[in-house]
Amino acid sequence: MRFQNLARFPDIGSNSYLMEFGDTRVVLDAGTHPKHTGTETLPLFELLEPDSVDAIFVSHPHLDHIGGLPVLMQQQITAAVAMTEPTRESGSALLHNSVNVMKAQKQELNEPAYPLYTHSKVDEMERLWFTRSPGEVFSIGHKERIECEFFRAGHVLGAVGVRMEWRGKSVFYTGDVHFENQTMTQAADFPEGKVDTLIIETTRGEHPRSPEYSREGEKRRLGEAIAETIARNGTVLIPVFAFGKTQELLLMLHELREEEVIPFVPVHIGGLSTKMSQIADRFADIEGRNHRSFEVLKDFEELKILPRGHREPEFHRGHIYALSSGMMSEHTVSNRFARRILASEEHSLFFVGYADELTPGGKLLEAGKGGSVQLDSHHEHETPIHCEVDRFDFSGHSPRDQIADYAVRCDPETVILVHGDTPARAWFLEELQRRLPDSRIIIPEPGESVEL
Repeated sequence: MRFQNLARFPDIGSNSYLMEFGDTRVVLDAGTHPKHTGTETLPLFELLEPDSVDAIFVSHPHLDHIGGLPVLMQQQITAAVAMTEPTRESGSALLHNSVNVMKAQKQELNEPAYPLYTHSKVDEMERLWFTRSPGEVFSIGHKERIECEFFRAGHVLGAVGVRMEWRGKSVFYTGDVHFENQTMTQAADFPEGKVDTLIIETTRGEHPRSPEYSREGEKRRLGEAIAETIARNGTVLIPVFAFGKTQELLLMLHELREEEVIPFVPVHIGGLSTKMSQIADRFADIEGRNHRSFEVLKDFEELKILPRGHREPEFHRGHIYALSSGMMSEHTVSNRFARRILASEEHSLFFVGYADELTPGGKLLEAGKGGSVQLDSHHEHETPIHCEVDRFDFSGHSPRDQIADYAVRCDPETVILVHGDTPARAWFLEELQRRLPDSRIIIPEPGESVEL
C-alpha cells in the first residue's frame, strides 16, 4: 500500500490524497484552496498519470474537498466517483456557484485560467457520480477489489469518513469530523477497533478548547447577546456560510425561540443560502439529522428570504440578518450590509464560524469594537467599529483531544496527519508520538509518498 499527499500547500485547502492498494488507486477528496487563484487552487493532479485512477471518494461538499472534482474527472475519465446523496445534491449546487465566482474573478483578478470548468461540465460530471449511504458496503477496483464503507462524520449533513480494506489491511480516512452532536447533525458514528493506517484531520490542533465549554452554554450566550441587542432596538448581523452554517444557525435560533431566550423577530437570509436550505430540507428525515422532519424554509416562522437578483435586504431595526459570506468577503451581501451597522453602538455583529485573518471578517474580529477595518480593498479609508462584535464557537470540527483519543483507540501502525496548519499538525505529532509510541506518525509534505 502507498499514500501520496496531493495537497499543493502544507495547510488547510486543496485537500486531496492518493491511496494505492496494489494496482488499484483511489483518490480521497479533490478540493480547491481558498487562498490561491487559478491553477494554484488545485491539488497536485499533475502527479497522477491520466486515466490511472480507479475511484474518487468525496467525503463532503465543502469546496476545499470537492472544488477541484470536475478538473480531476476530466483527467481520470474512467474513475468511479462516490459520495453520499446529500453531498451529491449540495456539491452540485456549490460547484455551480463556484463557476459563477470564478467567472467574476476572471475579470476582477485578471486570472486567465478561470473558470477552471463550466456549468455544462459540472452537469456532465454529476451524471457520472454514484451514491452510497453510511453502512452500505461496496467494492471498487478492476484488477484487485477494495472493500469500502462510509461512516457518518458529523461535520455537515452527508459528511462521511471512509474505511477501505485490502488483503487483510485496513485504512480509515476521517475527512472532517465532529464527535459531538451539533444542532442539525448528530455526532460521528465512526468504526471502533484496530485500523492499520489512519488518515486524520488536525484542524483544531493549535488551540485547546476550554474545559468549561458546552455547545448548549455557547448557544445560550449567543441567544442572550441577540436578546440584548433587540431590546435596545438594535439590528443583529450574523455572517454565515451558505451551506451548513446557515441551516445550523436557523435551527439554533428556532431552539432559542422555543426556550424563550430570544423573541420572535424576523430573520433574513438570501442568495445561495436559500438554495442550500432547499437542499437540506430534502433530507429533513435522513438518518443522522437532528430536528427530524423540520424543514427550515417551510417551518421557520418569520423567515424573510431575499428575492433572487436583489443585492441586499432592506434594513430593519430589531431584526436578525444571517447573510453570506461567513468571512464577509468583498462584494458579498454580509460585507455590504455591515456598513449599515458598524457605526452604531445599538447594533451587533456576531460570528458563528471560521473567518480567516486576512479576510474582512477576520480583520474585523481582530480590530473589535473601538477599532477600524477596511471592508473594501478598492477604498483606502477604514470604517470605524462602534457596534458590538463577538465570536461564538460552533465549529463543525472536533476539538483536538477528541480526535487524538479516537486515534489512540484505533491503535494504528501508521497515522497520517492532514488538513491542518503547521502548528496544528505539530501538536498532533507530539501528542500521538507520546500516546502511541509504537506507531509511525507522519506529516506528509505536498507531493510526498509514504509506503505503508
